[in-house]
Amino acid sequence: MGISVYISATLRSFVNRNARLEIEGTTVREILEHLQEEYPDSRKGLFEEDGSLRPFVSVYVNDVRISEAVQWENSLYETDEILLLPAIAGGAPVESVISDERRKEVSLGDHEIERFNKHLMLREIGVKGQKKIMAAKVLVIGLGALGSPVVQYLAAAGVGTIGIADFDEVSLGNLQSQVIHGTRDVHRPKTASARDSIKAINPKIKIQVINEKIEADNIEEIIEGYDVIVDCTDNYKSRYLINDACVLQDKPAVFGAMYQFEGQVSVFDAKSGPCLRCQFPAPPPAGLVPTCAEGGVISPLPGIIGSAQANEVLKLLVGGGESLTGKLLMVDTWRLRTSILPVHKDENCPVCGKHPSILEVENFDYEDFCGLKQDEYEIPVEGIDAEELAIRIENGDPMTIVDVREPHERAIQRFPNAIIIPIGQLARRQKELDPDVDTIFICKEGKRSILAINTLREAGYKGPMYNLKGGIESAKNIIFSNEAGWL
Repeated sequence: MGISVYISATLRSFVNRNARLEIEGTTVREILEHLQEEYPDSRKGLFEEDGSLRPFVSVYVNDVRISEAVQWENSLYETDEILLLPAIAGGAPVESVISDERRKEVSLGDHEIERFNKHLMLREIGVKGQKKIMAAKVLVIGLGALGSPVVQYLAAAGVGTIGIADFDEVSLGNLQSQVIHGTRDVHRPKTASARDSIKAINPKIKIQVINEKIEADNIEEIIEGYDVIVDCTDNYKSRYLINDACVLQDKPAVFGAMYQFEGQVSVFDAKSGPCLRCQFPAPPPAGLVPTCAEGGVISPLPGIIGSAQANEVLKLLVGGGESLTGKLLMVDTWRLRTSILPVHKDENCPVCGKHPSILEVENFDYEDFCGLKQDEYEIPVEGIDAEELAIRIENGDPMTIVDVREPHERAIQRFPNAIIIPIGQLARRQKELDPDVDTIFICKEGKRSILAINTLREAGYKGPMYNLKGGIESAKNIIFSNEAGWL
């Protein structure tokens, strides 16, 4: 009987989709070594070349984070459980972020007393707490699956000013999990749809619309003036950008992330605890860990995680209760597992540590940090668009098509005649490819396929390789007809 090792959802592709493993070993180091031996694909995904764990993965033993390598040598008991937790993009009572002066400027009329009577009956909130909520200014960045419940519950709670930031439009595929939008909102800006929903809930709320993409040159201006920032984004660049800007402006950021059936919630407030970089010093390499857009998400999960985020916001506004500052709530809805894990402040953190090196977001290269920027010495990845690929298929040109998507993605839409090779297996299976013909790599959005090509280059493969630009998404109306057949 070995030690139980729980694998977080985004890492399971490296261990044959297993959520829980029984691995023999008496220390964390032995467990991780045996994990690599039993699942060779994990070496590429989870470990550096020197055998150390990648910085986007945290190790917990019985819900206690093991941050020092020396702790890997401590003896384990058979009843212990190890958790490998990746970045998905304390507990002292909370002090309100709303001053008494601002609270006293708010009055409750008969309408407000009736509307918010359930809050007024709560001793922990009452009249003073509700006034603080009504005096507050909260910015929600991202109006997708997580932003939907957050915005609706903040509006229902009576938050006086709600900022909504997103640059995207509503699509039909959003409606399964983004409940703030409806069928009539398809092709509308998400900010417009969210604004209408907020007004329908509470027309007295002041709404500030930011219909633009957050970048290093606008994030500090966008968040200025808000009491709490809620991170409901879906990419690592935005998450670290929001974190850093909030640290520099002394603002709490309520973090939420999810993938398939699993979600994470925390409050990153550098004034009283750690920030995102303390928990996850760096994101995974671009394309290595799939996003919820690529891996899917069960529709109630955003409601669970977004509601928890809204709950943390209200605690920050009212004051009192135990905050998730210094803690990370992890929820696995499929396996009915919840954990509250400690997050410790890192004295060497580059943004909130004792000697920070990030003093302005504009001076930090987030594209390069998140692996989105091409190295000047790196050979460019050549792409092929869906129209050209369709012509080559129709002409019968010799080529090999490699599909690096997850099994559930291929079940939705199959790419006929493609070889299926997960990214972690490419290096050892490169002999299955013909270096004398073109190899076309495909994934959902054309990001993981770039990682696949670079992985093979590092392994020494010399044949011509091309990335399907935009992935399967770009080919839907060109290559595929119904049931994923060729046109």
